[in-house]
Amino acid sequence: MPRTFSTFSVGDTFDHGTRTVDEPEVREFAERYDPQSIHVDPEAAAASMYGGLIASGWHTAAMTMRLLVDDLLSETAALGAKGVDELRWYAPVRPGDTLRARTEIVETVPETADRGLVHARTTTAVADAADPDDDRVGEDVFSMVGLVMVARE
Repeated sequence: MPRTFSTFSVGDTFDHGTRTVDEPEVREFAERYDPQSIHVDPEAAAASMYGGLIASGWHTAAMTMRLLVDDLLSETAALGAKGVDELRWYAPVRPGDTLRARTEIVETVPETADRGLVHARTTTAVADAADPDDDRVGEDVFSMVGLVMVARE
């Protein structure tokens, strides 16, 4: 039975697991959707302020969305979303990084007899960095507040 609007409460949290990103995926996504040199050209990226190839922020958002769908939205009576608030990229994601995502319910608003709106803050952090000397482990790299329409009972 899918989760309905009444099963969500402010303060509920959900851990969505992890996902490792590799260089071919970083480059493939960027070549198709965000072909900036810092995402597709290792030499140009090495000479940039990032010191190497980084994932597009949109790629980070897409990987986060996949974790969210696989773990929570696929088991929710979700009817789509009205948008995203507070979209932020805090730090670069590098090939080889393992990301983890977590969601906290920050508001629930009954809208109609058939649905409610769940404001869900999803945050993605580095669970494991490609470089063992990298101090970004535990650092947030992305967050958003999704405005998800969820069916009522």
